[in-house]
Amino acid sequence: MKVKLWYIACPLLFLCGMVSAQEALELHRQAVVIDLHNDVLSESVMRGKNIAKSIRGGRTDLPRLKSGGVDVQFFSVWCDGKKKHPFAYANQEIDALYQLIKENSDKMLLATTVEEIKRGIAEHKLVAMIGVEGGHMLADNLANIDSLYRRGVRYVTLTWNNSTHWASSAADESRHKIKQKGLSDFGRQVIQRMNQLGMIVDLSHVGEQTFYDVLKICKKPVLVSHSDAYGLNPHYRNLKDQQIKAVAQNGGVIGVNFYSDFLDPNYRKKIASLYAQYVSKADTIPLSVDKKFDKLPAQAKQALRPPLALVIDHIDYLVKMAGIDHVGIGADFDGMESTPIGLDDVQDYPKLTEALLNRGYAPKDIRKILGENVLRVIQAQEN
Repeated sequence: MKVKLWYIACPLLFLCGMVSAQEALELHRQAVVIDLHNDVLSESVMRGKNIAKSIRGGRTDLPRLKSGGVDVQFFSVWCDGKKKHPFAYANQEIDALYQLIKENSDKMLLATTVEEIKRGIAEHKLVAMIGVEGGHMLADNLANIDSLYRRGVRYVTLTWNNSTHWASSAADESRHKIKQKGLSDFGRQVIQRMNQLGMIVDLSHVGEQTFYDVLKICKKPVLVSHSDAYGLNPHYRNLKDQQIKAVAQNGGVIGVNFYSDFLDPNYRKKIASLYAQYVSKADTIPLSVDKKFDKLPAQAKQALRPPLALVIDHIDYLVKMAGIDHVGIGADFDGMESTPIGLDDVQDYPKLTEALLNRGYAPKDIRKILGENVLRVIQAQEN
């Protein structure tokens, strides 16, 4: 593993808040950096882009991951709820990741255990791990959980924005689109099987009823892979205070999301105002937030971006509610249209470390947020 001793010689530097970008980078390089959620498979790889090289557009490729000091990247396997054969498509995405790893075996490897993670880091390779985003990709078949586990999947996000037959999503619960909330009997079987296998249950995107139904029966620490704090921004995708505390009681970890819409409570109002200013005051065809964003000119898109400090505010809030041992990173790069200023793509993670240092976080606590907390959750599935 990486040696993490450099900061011992200069504790007064951090107490005084005098942290340079180079000093922050040194800490960042020596920490284990794990990102819980990245959509580059569906956004770039499945569209034929070779992310082994620097690509135009998108926020992720192997050179930028290396530059950003990312040690472990969870690659999200995703399709929306309209896909006719979601389990088959999930396997196609996994195939694409396998091919990427095979063609770049000198730069990356697939890990399914903590020991494999350690080996990859020791070999200075990007460690690839797999998460499936959306229980609809299980196609209502318990055997498919086993199949995905054998292929290397180590967490499943129980729902995406669409509910399944056995679990309700936050989007649907918040819009009152469904009659049956929470887990069904089959949903409880899904959780039990995941626990038996050592597959992490991910509670991002799920509705509150599903969230609490899961925690009643889940025997191992959970992830909330890419969500923020409802107390700072009352978005249905964010966690309320009691949910944050419940994750801590479970021993789980919440991955802070970098999406402007989840961070900034004024983001949607700003979108509406800028859309009326630059595109159309008469909103004759209702458009989603991301579609309105797409129609805005570059200067308006830039004006929407919140400061990086808002990410740290959400981290502060989660740490206050849950404790330092229960916060991680789930940036959601390539799964969002807008990011905070300074966090343009995956090579900007060192700026997060610098901001945490300047906010007053001790190096040992930053290492927990960057990756050590997630390592504990992964290890707990194996025990």
